[in-house]
Amino acid sequence: MDHALAWGGHTLWLCPEKAAFWPDEGLLFVADFHLGKAHSFRRLGVPVPAGTSAANLLRLGALVDRLGAREVVFLGDFLHSVRVQGSPSLAAFADWRAGRPGLRLALLRGNHDRHAGDPPDALGIEVGPEPLRRGPWTLYHHPPARPASHALAGHLHPGVRLGGRGGDRLVLPAFHWQRRQLLVLPAFGEFTGHSTVRPGPEDVCFVSDGEHVIPLP
Repeated sequence: MDHALAWGGHTLWLCPEKAAFWPDEGLLFVADFHLGKAHSFRRLGVPVPAGTSAANLLRLGALVDRLGAREVVFLGDFLHSVRVQGSPSLAAFADWRAGRPGLRLALLRGNHDRHAGDPPDALGIEVGPEPLRRGPWTLYHHPPARPASHALAGHLHPGVRLGGRGGDRLVLPAFHWQRRQLLVLPAFGEFTGHSTVRPGPEDVCFVSDGEHVIPLP
């Protein structure tokens, strides 16, 4: 179930699939997709499971269809490394893209993208530097120290540790709303890990359990 976040006269839906949606314009924000990360690790000889990119594409496609999104903006780190160029992971994305010719795609370059290089022109992705404007939203990859109003960012892969001392604990991906000025999105990619959030007194965290988005006190 999506969580409707009212923010300065606008509404964002925080989605349990770990993305944010602006229903007014059918605009979906996705941070830290990291396409081909597992492939990159295997190329380096690290024995990690296959299939994560395919799972991410299935989840993204289902989310686009569920919301009726007209545009997807990737908030940086779309490609994990230069080893993804020409890889089966990128070919799978090209097939996914071919099935959605009317969907607009945009990418603001993150730190991984600068090393990986831009995606092929044939994918039809608008690529540029941060920040990027879409309506009232100012979009970044790296969370700025002094963000513009209604700012969204990625990069940090925020997560919240739940559970008590001495007992079972887990970390859930989280949206970190800082001082009601900046919303840091969780990493969309499954094989990315989390950075534990330490929210300030004016912050709000919303965790995703995969089916619901839940605000924490």
